[in-house]
Amino acid sequence: MVQAGSGGNGCSSFFKDRRIRYPKADGGNGGNGGDVIFQADESLQTLLDFQYRQHFLADKGSHGSGNEKQGAEGGSLVVLVPVGTVVRDVATGLLVRDLTEHGQRVIVCRGGRGGRGNTRWHQATPGQPGEEKHVLLELKLIADVGIVGLPNAGKSSLINRISNAKSRTADFPFTTLSPVLGVVDLGGSGRRFVAVDIPGIIEGAHEGRGLGHEFLRHVERTKLLVHLVDVAGVEGRDPVQDYQVLNRELQRYHAPLSRKPQIIAANKLDLTGARESVARFKSRVGESVWPISCATGEGIPELLLAIEAHLLQARTQAASA
Repeated sequence: MVQAGSGGNGCSSFFKDRRIRYPKADGGNGGNGGDVIFQADESLQTLLDFQYRQHFLADKGSHGSGNEKQGAEGGSLVVLVPVGTVVRDVATGLLVRDLTEHGQRVIVCRGGRGGRGNTRWHQATPGQPGEEKHVLLELKLIADVGIVGLPNAGKSSLINRISNAKSRTADFPFTTLSPVLGVVDLGGSGRRFVAVDIPGIIEGAHEGRGLGHEFLRHVERTKLLVHLVDVAGVEGRDPVQDYQVLNRELQRYHAPLSRKPQIIAANKLDLTGARESVARFKSRVGESVWPISCATGEGIPELLLAIEAHLLQARTQAASA
């Protein structure tokens, strides 16, 4: 719940002096209430703090007083949220603002106006109440590249190898339970991009299965997807079927996601039978495939160059649009 400050009451006051025949109205106006402002801050990564604090109240305006003294303005409350936070009004379901840049802010609730004093023989009025809303905060991480794949495909291992991220890895699925951001430095001025490890998407994710909605929404803001496939079939799954299942989930969740540019990376090249499987996978998929091994680093430099080329092309197209 978010509530702006109420305006202070106007003052009804009369100055009396033996030198004047009639009392002089000198009540001051009340101060305006403070606003509630949400501001994006790049130093924040999650909305976890809002699980413990769910009520935000700005300061009230002070009441006016005699001698035409106006009440003090109520202080506005600035609430910091991560970049990529979507603010929605629960009552209407409407989007209030999508905060996509550091420092971007929006007034969610406006403070009430202060009441009018009785100066100039007006009747004093009370201050107006501040706006009150219930808002829903949703975080959609902003990254250049989203690393997607079914559970245990090696997404955490990949982001750990290419970036400064420290994502937990283990030989069982769903080790990563929340998206992990990492900055990939390719060397040279400006040659870097932000990647996000999207936790394992499973069949039925578009319906919310396996926290699908919690994970899939982070894919929407990326410019490019790196589709990671376990080409060795460690889990006993067919790599081609894995590839098709994930693309089908993207299509069913949000159709434009299936049209987002993809780079297909065939992981676990170091395992027995993987190289033979790559040839079959390429023939069935009919797309360019980058064979890699997150364990040994084989093929990683070539994959990064392909990612950089795609991002450069995307920036060029955006600049010319």
